[in-house]
Amino acid sequence: MQEILDEIVATIGASDDRGKVADYIPQLACVDPNQFAITVALADGRVFSSGDSERLFSIQSISKVFTLTIALGKLGDAVWSRVGREPSGDPFNSIVQLEHEQGKPRNPFINAGAIAIADAILMGHQPKETLAEILQFVRFIADDDSIGIDEKVAQSELLTGDRNASLAHFMASFGRIKNPVDCVLGTYFHHCSIAMNTEQLARSGLFLVDNGRNPVTGTRVVSTQRARRINSLMLMCGHYDGSGEFAFRVGLPGKSGVGGGILAIAPGTASIAVWSPGLDEVGNSKLGTEALEKLVQHTGWSIFG
Repeated sequence: MQEILDEIVATIGASDDRGKVADYIPQLACVDPNQFAITVALADGRVFSSGDSERLFSIQSISKVFTLTIALGKLGDAVWSRVGREPSGDPFNSIVQLEHEQGKPRNPFINAGAIAIADAILMGHQPKETLAEILQFVRFIADDDSIGIDEKVAQSELLTGDRNASLAHFMASFGRIKNPVDCVLGTYFHHCSIAMNTEQLARSGLFLVDNGRNPVTGTRVVSTQRARRINSLMLMCGHYDGSGEFAFRVGLPGKSGVGGGILAIAPGTASIAVWSPGLDEVGNSKLGTEALEKLVQHTGWSIFG
């Protein structure tokens, strides 16, 4: 495994065609695109890494997997009255679909859907309380109390988040948002600004490897059925309008973030995190996707056999 990861870093990580960093968020525009990391956390507890695996980065939309998990724990299947479960086929920040579907987001992983999920878990509390709960959950599943929020990134998003604010207000106009919009947006921007490295991120996905139970700590996080449903949503919707392409090329449930990270799950086997800040045209890590494709070719981990 170490040889495979080192080879991926030596070949794909050295590529000149690295995509483009998310420059519409000023703090992310400053990130060096030449960084690359990959970590594999196996179900038996072994962890293998190569590249810049200790470098912290903004996980952005990968956090939506964790907030969805929290929302399902609080609301159960009532979550689906607020968001759908279908791939969007539109850009992650599109407002067009919301117009057609009366303000109900297509799925929990596009921006509008994640804003609706943030609203669901606020439940009348202050954003600080809800963010503390989200952070506590992420630290719990990663088994790492050092994980925190990058305040510079959060402030950068608050200052440039007009499109997300418009999505939230648009949903509120349909009665879809229950809490004050500013509180919902503050919660959303901050949970997207959680900073992790690939080792922490890979460990955080372990509960989705073993049917809702962390195979290393033995702690049950969610039920078997819920873990499978989260994985299925990651496969269908985890890469925005590039989800079909990712399923075709990689064949694993995965969730990307515009910080350049991807969390992928090989059920029963491993949780994988990659990070390369340069994005492709639909907002997914260009080299991260290539690295996962190569890893699956080496290991045969695709869920499609």
